[in-house]
Amino acid sequence: MTKLKKRIDPDQLNLHIERVVGTNKVSKTHKGGRTMSWQVMVVVGDGKGHVGVGIGKSLQVPDAIRKAIEAARKNIVQVPLVGSSIPHEVRVDFGATRIILKPASPGTGVVAGSTVRELLEAAGVHDVLAKVIGSRNAINAAWATMECFKHLRMPEEISELRGKSVKNLTPWYARKYIDAPEA
Repeated sequence: MTKLKKRIDPDQLNLHIERVVGTNKVSKTHKGGRTMSWQVMVVVGDGKGHVGVGIGKSLQVPDAIRKAIEAARKNIVQVPLVGSSIPHEVRVDFGATRIILKPASPGTGVVAGSTVRELLEAAGVHDVLAKVIGSRNAINAAWATMECFKHLRMPEEISELRGKSVKNLTPWYARKYIDAPEA
């Protein structure tokens, strides 16, 4: 049985990163003709492991951006970070999109496409390898990346669930982050 995560309060975070990932001009056909509007996707984050994505739609772009930011602040997830990377590899299928995120050694940088890169940078991940397979639609790629973030776990969580010590489960992690003296 999975444990439900508590909703993160955006008012207690410093979400200073706000980026527009994509804009779409959309139309709806009515009896009297077409109504044109804008759909905007926005990424918000604090650069310290919290990131959110939201979509807003309005007749003008600034209103759509405001709505998207409000929606993104409601969809914040915490990304576990090990140094400047993620703790383990994760693969997620979301619709026709498959995302693979792999941890990378320090200095590698963010090797990812545009939408995934925006999310990773807003979350504060500096070294990671990412690949989008299948549909590269910006909206699907963003939601698939958010699902990847939800699947990430720290070694301490896994060792607690399995009833093993962190040193037996991931010796490299214990040597580098637990046993290492604080600098």
